[in-house]
Amino acid sequence: MKAIFDGTWVRLGQDGRALYDQSGYGRPEKDGLRLAPEEALYLVHRGRLEIPGYSFDRLMAVCAEKPNFMRSFLVYRDIRERGYVVQTGPHDFRVFRRGQRPGTGQSQYMIRVISERDLIDFSELVHEASASLNLRKQHVLAVVDDENELTYYEVKIQPLPAIEGGMTIGPMVGELVGRYAIVHSEATGDPAQGTYGMQLDPERLVLAPLEILSLMRSGRLTLHRNEHTVDPAHYYEMAKESDIEFPEKIRVYEDLRNRGFVPRTGYKFGHHFRVYTGKKVHSEMLVQALPGGGALPMSAISRSVRLAHSVKKKMLFGCEHSEGIQYVEFARIKL
Repeated sequence: MKAIFDGTWVRLGQDGRALYDQSGYGRPEKDGLRLAPEEALYLVHRGRLEIPGYSFDRLMAVCAEKPNFMRSFLVYRDIRERGYVVQTGPHDFRVFRRGQRPGTGQSQYMIRVISERDLIDFSELVHEASASLNLRKQHVLAVVDDENELTYYEVKIQPLPAIEGGMTIGPMVGELVGRYAIVHSEATGDPAQGTYGMQLDPERLVLAPLEILSLMRSGRLTLHRNEHTVDPAHYYEMAKESDIEFPEKIRVYEDLRNRGFVPRTGYKFGHHFRVYTGKKVHSEMLVQALPGGGALPMSAISRSVRLAHSVKKKMLFGCEHSEGIQYVEFARIKL
């Protein structure tokens, strides 16, 4: 089967329609079939297509003048060889369920192709993943590393429903000691045991800055220093001076508390929070807080996902959004 390459698309005559009808290649046109460069190159490589004047190597060299084409082709080839029908768009690729194709089936995945060194803008990611969700598709990042090996990550905009019967604490009075607060543990009540602070001794509980501000803002803690009441706004500024990540951390912390979850420090796991639902003894999620417009290298996200998987937890990133805190879950998948 022969075709014409116009520098952007590869076009076939009416005899090319069989590629679409049988295997879902290309997009039908009035006079035949239009193939994206990735599709054409794959068919040339498989010996199913000839383009006069272009060997596989020559066609690859011409197409690779477009930035990031090589990794796009590698992902296309990998998905095709896994038995899926793939079409370009609306992100990078749309992947149909096995055994299905355009016109007779439904797509399952929306795939964005990226490099391990790409910076992930979470505002853009939330927008794209939400668009996939609205189409009832799974949003997948196909990550190509520096040795051209592929890893697939499913991205979910994770709704965190409120947990009924969450732990309560207070009201109580505390004494400011540095950035921390000491309260008498009997004031917290048994239901809060283990969900706030560190037990200093049988009578005293030491609260950390995030806990202090959250409890002050909700009216459950009155904080004193030298017999004077500490204002929540003043304490916020004080805590922010010693923790540059405090603003985004407190927003995610309070959101999790308001939903009935129990966030505790995730320092041992290299993240802001380990989060309990109260249904299990161990924490079930790791959460990293991000500021509005925050971004992270894909390599850092990959490390986070790998660590969370190794300790049997979900990996979520809590980022500010116009609709409040959005939780984005990453998980490695096999297509």
